[in-house]
Amino acid sequence: MKILITGGAGFIGSNIADLLIEENHEIVIVDNLSQGKRENVNENARFYKCDIVNAEELELVFTIEKPEIVIHNAAQIDVQTSLKKPSLDAEVNIKGTINILECCRKFGVRKIIYPSSAAVYGNPKYLPVDEEHPINPISFYGTSKHTPEHYIKTYSRLYDIKYTIFRYANVYGIRQDPKGEGGVISIFIDKFLENKSPIIFGDGNQTRDFVYVKDVSKANLLALTNGDNKICNISTQKQNSINELFATMKDLLNSNLEAIYKQERNGDIKESSLKNEKAHKFLKWNTEYSLKEGLKETCMYYKEIYDVKNEVAVGIHD
Repeated sequence: MKILITGGAGFIGSNIADLLIEENHEIVIVDNLSQGKRENVNENARFYKCDIVNAEELELVFTIEKPEIVIHNAAQIDVQTSLKKPSLDAEVNIKGTINILECCRKFGVRKIIYPSSAAVYGNPKYLPVDEEHPINPISFYGTSKHTPEHYIKTYSRLYDIKYTIFRYANVYGIRQDPKGEGGVISIFIDKFLENKSPIIFGDGNQTRDFVYVKDVSKANLLALTNGDNKICNISTQKQNSINELFATMKDLLNSNLEAIYKQERNGDIKESSLKNEKAHKFLKWNTEYSLKEGLKETCMYYKEIYDVKNEVAVGIHD
């Protein structure tokens, strides 16, 4: 299949692209490189530097490529940015998605796969959170990720475009940028390798459901042929506290650093865990990585990069 991935130079998008290329799919990547990196793009993919907010640029890519399926990863994903710049957040996440859907309509795209977020649920009324949980976001990011779900379902009804909507838990793994999209795991690793104490906002007892990016990529692969017109949580259905996460990473990286605790931030949820039975049922998907296995692979990936950079720096100064 020919598949167009928006945000394909970013963390999750590039991992998905790699897996789909391994499975012999033809991959087209659209990314404006505001957060993604050109070096993340698989050499076997065709790349267009293009902003999804620019409807004319986007339509030109669709005119040339005419993809069968779109995986729409491009987004503004930072909660704090959404609170400071709600207009920017809405422009990228809502208007950008409408531009994608218009191209899907005009060029006969068969299906769109859209990653929403656990942020749409807000503070959970019960755990684990299932897909029928009330929608009550506590950040503009949660709102801007949920609104496109309605557009997607309406486009599906009007124009017969199939969809699978994912609500991701906290995704982590290789290529997550600690200075850009800023997942807590990549930020902690960056601090540990720089021998600086990681910062924990709040008391560290807040919990998250951490799912490895390779498991997320597998869900996208399965959605090419399964889960039509379904909304599925993608998660491990397990809770891990930030304190537990810190201790595990400290051990994996053989560090003596202690965390610095600061006041909790607005828009941060206290507890989170997503039920994943629908993903099992409709996608035949299961997680393959435990948190420790995923963390070990991720930590080793970043440590190798850090060691190489240090060797180069030493060589330059020598």
